[in-house]
Amino acid sequence: MTDPKEVVIGLSPAFSSAIFETIIGLPHGAVLKEICAGIEEEGLKHRIVKVFRTADVGFIAHEAAKLSGSGIGIGIQSRGTMVIHQKDLAPLSNLELFSQSPLIDLETFRAAGRNAAQYAKGLSPAPVPVRNDQMARPKYQAVAALLHNKETRLTDQKKSTQTVRLSYS
Repeated sequence: MTDPKEVVIGLSPAFSSAIFETIIGLPHGAVLKEICAGIEEEGLKHRIVKVFRTADVGFIAHEAAKLSGSGIGIGIQSRGTMVIHQKDLAPLSNLELFSQSPLIDLETFRAAGRNAAQYAKGLSPAPVPVRNDQMARPKYQAVAALLHNKETRLTDQKKSTQTVRLSYS
């Protein structure tokens, strides 16, 4: 696609196929609805793709950015970890990282959608404020490891990234 008003959202292999909610129980449909609403509030379009070759959120986001007409993509893992990426950056660099999935609420997902759209318009938005809780890691570490293992088992090096149509209403 070459539409400069497009932000691509890249989903991890298990997103809404083997895992249906984030680590704190937010339904994936609600998460996508908020991200897409944030993009639309800025007057841009979104496209959703599923990335099968990796479960790494940075590489998922980079793949989404490379497929996006604007060069901006969002990657999201099933547990809720998220990255806003730009196609010209190295895969392990990014515009914004939302690494503490237990602290990402629907408002943050919507704000990330807005920021991604602003980057796509060539603006330099202030980063979305993220909460930090030193106890989130130990509290959710075991669950995160189980989710990561499930996610990783569903990767498929031979399967190409595909545009998907998910209902999120």
